[in-house]
Amino acid sequence: MKTSKGTISYFSSDNQLLCQTDQASAEELLLCQIEHADPEQEACSVGAMPSDEVIYKATQIFSALADSTRFKILMSLAAGELCVCELQEICGVSQSAVSHQLRLLRDCDLVRARRVGQRAVYRLADSHVLCLLNVGVQHASEA
Repeated sequence: MKTSKGTISYFSSDNQLLCQTDQASAEELLLCQIEHADPEQEACSVGAMPSDEVIYKATQIFSALADSTRFKILMSLAAGELCVCELQEICGVSQSAVSHQLRLLRDCDLVRARRVGQRAVYRLADSHVLCLLNVGVQHASEA
């Protein structure tokens, strides 16, 4: 453990950086009276825990990714902008089903739409969505 400028760094026995946390989080850990198997791991967990709001939003994103039709829609949009009728052809579901899934994906801020004349074209919201898709596919391919 090393301290500098209000930040505490935790290192493994072979001197690998495990995590960094702020002074306040580290002091809270010192007040804990429970014996823990790995205090370094607990320090990293407490210092890295996001807020409840962020956790909720993240679980909503993963829930949206858990549907195969929505995943196909997102993978299709990874190649570029598409309209509902194009997504319907690619995914093999009805226009109503595609529209419903797109609404859920918009609600999770995974896709964005813009108007081109009378139709809407959809795209991935940002590069983070593409990263999530790529990591998911890569992980599934390795399993």
